[in-house]
Amino acid sequence: MPLTKRHWQAGFGLFFTFVIEAWELMVIVYVAGMIGQDFGLNQVQIGSLMGVIFLGMIPGCLLWGLLVDRLGRKRTVMWSLILYGILSGISAFSVNYAMLMATRFLSGLAISGCFITVFPYFEELLPVKQRGRATVYLASGWPIGTLLAVAVSYLGMKLDWSWHAILFVSSLAALWFLVVWRYVPESPYWLVAKGKQEEAKTVLADLSAGRMAVEDGVTLVVEGKQTGNYLSIFRRNVRNTTLLQTLINFCYSWGYWALFMWMPYMLAESKGIAFVNSLGFVVVSALFQFPGYIASSSLTGRFGRKKVMIAFVLGAAVGTFGFAASDTTAVLLAWLAMLSFFNLGGWGVWDTWMGELYPTETRTAAYSWGAMSQRVANWLAPSVIGAFLASNQSFLVTNAFIALFLVVTAVAALFLRETEGDILH
Repeated sequence: MPLTKRHWQAGFGLFFTFVIEAWELMVIVYVAGMIGQDFGLNQVQIGSLMGVIFLGMIPGCLLWGLLVDRLGRKRTVMWSLILYGILSGISAFSVNYAMLMATRFLSGLAISGCFITVFPYFEELLPVKQRGRATVYLASGWPIGTLLAVAVSYLGMKLDWSWHAILFVSSLAALWFLVVWRYVPESPYWLVAKGKQEEAKTVLADLSAGRMAVEDGVTLVVEGKQTGNYLSIFRRNVRNTTLLQTLINFCYSWGYWALFMWMPYMLAESKGIAFVNSLGFVVVSALFQFPGYIASSSLTGRFGRKKVMIAFVLGAAVGTFGFAASDTTAVLLAWLAMLSFFNLGGWGVWDTWMGELYPTETRTAAYSWGAMSQRVANWLAPSVIGAFLASNQSFLVTNAFIALFLVVTAVAALFLRETEGDILH
């Protein structure tokens, strides 16, 4: 299949969906201080608030993982955005801590559908030769979403908006479901698995701009047609892969979220950098993530998924240890730039690699399981680091503890098979 304009249109529709995910997951971090003052919360309660959306995503990933093979990739993304917009909008009107925790939990349940579907969905639309590079570029939507969350939060603070207004404005991004409905086709892999031959052929012809018409006498096939389930990813032929990807998802996610969710507060408490000024560190981090994605995207086609990811994760670990030991603003920024470059560049490769490790019948179930493992780490990390801060652990000890999770990630990745250049089954 040639790479065409239709791939770019579909790619942009899913790219900005991922941008919205990052925006929505990060915005609560930057308004948590305002909420804490409003409701009189301590650090542990603030940590729980930052993590509750991920607590909702734990059952959400598992639930949507069962639904996506029944509803289809496209409808899953659309309904996930619609439900998230409604629930997040309601959370903006919370009158107490309990109501906010409940509505953010439900918001996490809703947004999980997008989180588990976007990457395997995009991979199923792409030609083999462009799949790795294009999917890494899709992952670069994360820093854009982070920058949008910072921009909306910072603007809201400057305009004296309440946190209610900031959360409500952010929830309006869910209207992007209209773009997905209009410009992103259903996965031809899913259509074939459901026996919808003619629809799949129409999608292939559309994606290839008419240059890949499938003749009437030809039958399209995928490897297995049964609906994926969680037992299938623990079969003997993929059991070790599932155990390794679970460990990688948990540790890698911890190594990112434990730092970035608490970084503004750690800088304020340990380094005397005001919260508003610490948002500048977040911006620096996001800006250095872009070249990380570009570098890893270019390298993965030459050296393969495994070598590039391990190198980038170890680079992120070194950067995190350096950040932990820094004692001046300039040195902090330098190490932050390094760890951001390598950390998110590695994520771009991992988001691609994980989806390639399984056949179509179990791909979304496996991705859902991995995403659930990430969300467990995301839920635990804010509370654990909040407890670290509440017990007056040093900046060095807290961040060195976080970096150890990246080391474990790199070691676990050594034992996964390479998939660079493999076709999807």
